[in-house]
Amino acid sequence: MKLAFLYAGQGSQKVGMGIDIYEKFPEYRKLVDQFSPEYYELMKEGPLERLSQTANTQPCMAIFAAGVTDVLKKYGIHPAYAAGLSLGEYGALYAAGVWDVKTYIALTEFRGKQMEASAKGIPFKMTAILKLDRTLLQEACKEASQEGYVTIVNYNCPGQYVIGGDEKAVEIAEKIASSKGAKRCIPLNVSGPFHTKYMHSASEALALQFQQIEWKEPIIPVVSNVTGKLIQNEESIPRLLELQVKSSVFFEDSIQTLLDEGVDTIIEIGPGKVLSGFVKKINPSICCLSIETAQELEQVITVMKEMDNE
Repeated sequence: MKLAFLYAGQGSQKVGMGIDIYEKFPEYRKLVDQFSPEYYELMKEGPLERLSQTANTQPCMAIFAAGVTDVLKKYGIHPAYAAGLSLGEYGALYAAGVWDVKTYIALTEFRGKQMEASAKGIPFKMTAILKLDRTLLQEACKEASQEGYVTIVNYNCPGQYVIGGDEKAVEIAEKIASSKGAKRCIPLNVSGPFHTKYMHSASEALALQFQQIEWKEPIIPVVSNVTGKLIQNEESIPRLLELQVKSSVFFEDSIQTLLDEGVDTIIEIGPGKVLSGFVKKINPSICCLSIETAQELEQVITVMKEMDNE
């Protein structure tokens, strides 16, 4: 067995996330209690509207991710690789020991606030494009770019990509994509033009913030969203994260990299099972385990012990 931890991104948050884990696992509770009680209350009680504000979502998701990671490690479950979707890449770097938990949460607090600030006042649109080859969608965006800025912001899995940018250009790209064979174009309700050039000010702010913290060498390989490849020794993790916030997320490529490395088991950490669904569309044979509840966490611990004993 070759195991990877996979961390969910913004959009997976939900009211009640992690509450039963808090009650059942002392390691999780100890970690959560280190941070502002406001975050725990938001996770427990909501409302969802406040929990879904970028400045709140990111540290709450990070606290959940760090707590579950610490529980898994307590039970001797350690990944050979780590990856994540957007915000989830920060969880992957925490799992790899690049920074301590306080730095991890502080960075996600800062990132959330900067992304929220960058999004204000910018008219934009994001749309999921279904059942179209990525090359054809790239062509559609290129053609539509004559009317404004539009790009693929998320390469999620075969047949499911997200485009974003100026509203008019995105709508033109939708029509071109449909003419090229896309089955559906679904407008998304998102809070900002994330992973586009409009996150430039957040990128600059992160670059300055990264200079203030201590970075350690990762103890396991981590996949970069920007490249879809393993981060190499000569690459700068701060620089990749600076680019990440304003660059496309190559999630499909990231999973393929893990598969090429021999990963056969993935544990998704975060509310929901969205990433596991993407993974299954990339390769149905891979074993995917998801952790959202205390029961699922217990099941993963049991399953991993059984797999170790085989």
